[in-house]
Order: sequence, then C-alpha cells, then structure tokens
Amino acid sequence: MKKRWNRIKTFFSKPYNVLLVLFLVILTFLVVFPLISIVRDTFIVHAQEKTRVHQAVGTFTTYHWIRAFASEFSNSLLWEPIRHSIVTSAWACVVAIAIGGSFAWLVSRTDMAWKKVLTKLFIFPYIMPSWTLALAWKNFFKNVAVTGSAGIFTAITGLVTPTWFGYGEFPIIIVTGMHYAPFAYILIGGILHNMDANLEEAAIILKTKRARMFWRITIPIVMPAVLSTIILVFSGAMASFATPQFLGLPVRYYVLTTELYAAINGTNPGVGYILALVMIVLSVLIMMINQWLIGTRKSYATVTGKSANISIFHLRKWKYPITIVATFVVMCMSVIPLVTFALESVMQMPGDYRLSNMTLSFWIGQSQGHNSIQDQPGILLNPEVYRTLWNSLKLSFTCAIGAGTLGFLAGYCIVRRRGSLLSRTVENLTFIPYLIPSMALAAIYLSMFSTQHGIIPSLYGTFAMLALIGTVKYLPMASRSGVNSMMQLSPEIEEAGIIMGVPWVKRMTRIIVPIEKSTIVSGYLLPFISGMRELSLFVILVAANNRVLTTLLFFYDEKGFTQFSNAVNLLIIIVVLIINFTVEKLTGASIEKGVGGN
Repeated sequence: MKKRWNRIKTFFSKPYNVLLVLFLVILTFLVVFPLISIVRDTFIVHAQEKTRVHQAVGTFTTYHWIRAFASEFSNSLLWEPIRHSIVTSAWACVVAIAIGGSFAWLVSRTDMAWKKVLTKLFIFPYIMPSWTLALAWKNFFKNVAVTGSAGIFTAITGLVTPTWFGYGEFPIIIVTGMHYAPFAYILIGGILHNMDANLEEAAIILKTKRARMFWRITIPIVMPAVLSTIILVFSGAMASFATPQFLGLPVRYYVLTTELYAAINGTNPGVGYILALVMIVLSVLIMMINQWLIGTRKSYATVTGKSANISIFHLRKWKYPITIVATFVVMCMSVIPLVTFALESVMQMPGDYRLSNMTLSFWIGQSQGHNSIQDQPGILLNPEVYRTLWNSLKLSFTCAIGAGTLGFLAGYCIVRRRGSLLSRTVENLTFIPYLIPSMALAAIYLSMFSTQHGIIPSLYGTFAMLALIGTVKYLPMASRSGVNSMMQLSPEIEEAGIIMGVPWVKRMTRIIVPIEKSTIVSGYLLPFISGMRELSLFVILVAANNRVLTTLLFFYDEKGFTQFSNAVNLLIIIVVLIINFTVEKLTGASIEKGVGGN
C-alpha cells in the first residue's frame, strides 16, 4: 500500500500529470456526457411535442425515431435533406479543388503576374464569414419571382435570373466551393512549392510532354493535399448552415443543418436531436474514410534535400490573359461581395439601383419614433447594434482566452506524456468537438444545459452557455497548434529549469511562453476570429439579451430587412479585417498562417 501511495504521489508531483487528469475529467463532462444526453433526449417527450405524442413530458418514447425513419414524413425530414447535403458537399469539393488547386499551381509553378496581391485577396473568403458569398450571390442574382425585387445582375443587363441559378442547389455548390477554395490553395500550394524539381527535370530530360508530366507526376504528388481538401470541404459543407439558409430556404431546398434548425426551434426537438446524431455519424465516417485513404499509401515524400529549385512553367503569350482571368475570379470572391453589400445597404427600395433611390438612412438615419420593429435608426446610430457588437467582442475574447489557454496547456501536457494512455485519451477528447458539426454541437448543449442538473443550473439563454460552447468548439484548433509547437520544443530546455530549481509556473512564464509566443498568439487569434464570424454554433442558443452581430444579421434577413442585414454584414467584415490586420502587425501572427492547421 505504501509503495502504491508513493507511486501516486510521484505521479501527481508532476504538473503535467495533474493537468492531464483535470483535462480528462473536464472533457468527459463537456464532450462525452453531452453525447449521452442527446441520445437520451431522442427517446423522451419534450414540452413542445406533448400535444402530438399524447404522452407526459419526460416519459420514454420511440416516436421520434419512427417519425424520422419509418413514417410518411421520413423523406422530407431525413432522407431528402441527407441527399441534398451529400450532393451539395460533394460538388462543392470539386469546385473548391478546381479553383483553389488551379490558383495554387499558377502561383507556385508559373510566372503569372501580380502574385503577391492576388494571393492576399484569395484568402479573403476564409477571413470573411462563411455566408458572405451567399449573401453577395443573393444580392447579385435574386429575381422578382422569389423575393419580389430584382438583383444587381438584372438591373445591369435587363435579363431575369433563372430561379435555379439564383437559389437552391446550384448556387449553394458554387458559393460553398468558393468559400473553401483558399483551403485547397494553401494545402495544395504548400506541396507544389516544396516539391523537388528533380522529379520534373528527369521527366523533361526524357522528353515527357507537359500534359503527361502534369498527370503522371504533379497530380500524384499533390494527392494527399487533394484528399485532405476533399475531407475538409465535405465536412465543412455538411456542417454549413448560413449558405443553405440564405440560398435554399426561399425555394424550400433543405439540407441537414437547416432541417435541424427548423426542428429544434419548432415542435420537433426530438427529431432535431436525431438529425444532429446523423450529422455526427456522417462526420466520423468521413474522417475514417480519410484515414483509410491516406493509410493505403505510407510515403508521399517529395522533398529529398537534393534540390531546392522550383521548376517554373513560363506562360509566355498566355501570361497576362491568364492573370486577367485569375484576377477576375479573385475579385468575384473577395472584392465584388463587399461592393454588393455596400450597394444593397443604401437602396431605399430593393431592386431599384438608380442614384435617386440611394440613401444613407440605413447607416445614419434617425428613428421616426413609431415604436415598431421596422422603425429603427441606422446601424451606426442604433444602440442595439453597438450592444450586439460588444457582445460579439466579449464572447469572442472569452472563447479565445478559454480555448487558447486550454489548448496550449493541453498541447504541453499531451507532448510531455507522449505515448501514454492518459495522453492519447486526452488528445482524442480534445479533437472530438472538431468532428461534431457546429449546429449539432449546439443541439447537444441545448439538450444538456437547458435544464438544471444537480448543482449545475440551467444555462439556456445565458452568456455562459455561449462562452462554454465556443471554448469547447474552438479547443481542437488551439490544442492542435499547442501540440505542434511543443513537439518542436526540446524537453531539455525545461529540464534545465528543473535542475536549477525553477518552479513550474515560472518555467512556463519565463521559458516556454516566450519561446512559443507567436504560436500562442495564433492559438488565441484563430478562435477570436472564428467567434466573431460564427453563426451556426450560436443561432439556436442566443436569447434577446445576449444576441451577437451574426445572429442580429440573421434576424434582419429573416424579417426581410435586407438593407440592415447587408450593412451589418459589411460591419462584421470590417471589424474582422481590422482585428486580423492589427494583430498581424503587432505580433506577426495572422489567421492566414493558421488555416493549414500549423
């Protein structure tokens, strides 16, 4: 017994062991228990359903499962949204790889002009909120038949946009693909930039044609990045809520996330929780397929150390035509959306783009005192906008501090105990929230924390609920950054401090933190920016008193206040860009450097 007690004391004398145990307990409560809770809630009657189920609230029922999988409503509730989600996600992968991969090749392997400027602009769709391009597409291609007002395209050309082009499956695919194109660019571009030129030089010596060299050498080399992009885009598209909500709802084109939102906020929360479980299962299957595909080929080594040269393909007479085409695509993705938001926010009557119809009242106009929801001051004079802006900043800052600090500490502990069962368990638990789509995670936390459990009060509608779920959701990216940085830090540096008798807190603040400063800042910045532009995670959890900018925009769009929604969207983008630019200039860290997961 004494020997075992000494072993326990020795184990807990090391700070990273204490932290690992704490992480195990906390993450079990915040990640594992909610999953159990949502499964339980698919088998009980909820207050919104008691008139339909004809059972007492809280009693056991299989009604939700029968309704979702074996009823006349199954197709519209489950199978059709699943089919729509898979189709849009799969084709979005094609669009993202086509645009991002082509741009990566042009930047990395050709003499295309204006590379530096175009590269910076190409990252914009990631920095901006996910629905930015969706709202821009809606502004540009909306038609009178669906919205009652014409879009910018119709105003310029006089041509009426077909409904299938403005709304539904096609625009969701194009917009989602363009939003995730920067991921394809970064992942594929990194491999192309570091690829050993000897591989292509050998092909040239053997008089291999450029087209054959591209398909037999370049494509196989970038295949890991292509697979990673497919998984990333497919998962992101499956979890997307704002884009299908803006572009699919007007024509009743539902995907899993929009159906889940309707169910949770309607009279079918039990069915909504089943949809959340379906999304989680699909996400896990996607990750398993990714691991299997990558595992079939163990070596993708293309950097041999023999040559650092890059084989540049000279475009010759096509240099400037291709540059112009690339510039047009980049402008459509990053600059033109901002122009449409600014334009739509100053239209007195939607669809009329004459100068006489332009007004600044939606920015600086005064309220007429009618005490109605339509009668609101311009957003720059609206106290509600400033209150929600403060809520967004406060929430994003809290999530960044929570996720960034916990992620760095988790990375430190995981690396220090690398290979142990405890370390692997904690590492897997920190990664699970990444596998859970935002809307599904929100449904899980709504299920678990909407009622009191023991000493834990109900958190529904509170700021604490939003901060908690934001911290958990952004923990994987921060912990992955922490693990990567600590893997590069030799333990001998800390061991020297231990030999000198330096306490653990002092070792962390005086040795490790200063060395890892830039990585730590990136670990804080990415959750902060993500929180500022997050909608799916918060939309079913916010109450009127803790509304944030993204949900205010969503509220305006639902009510048909397009000028206000466009103005708020432009405000969010400006705030995010200013914060990213400021942090980049002060610390050297930026969100672009964190896109690839480093």
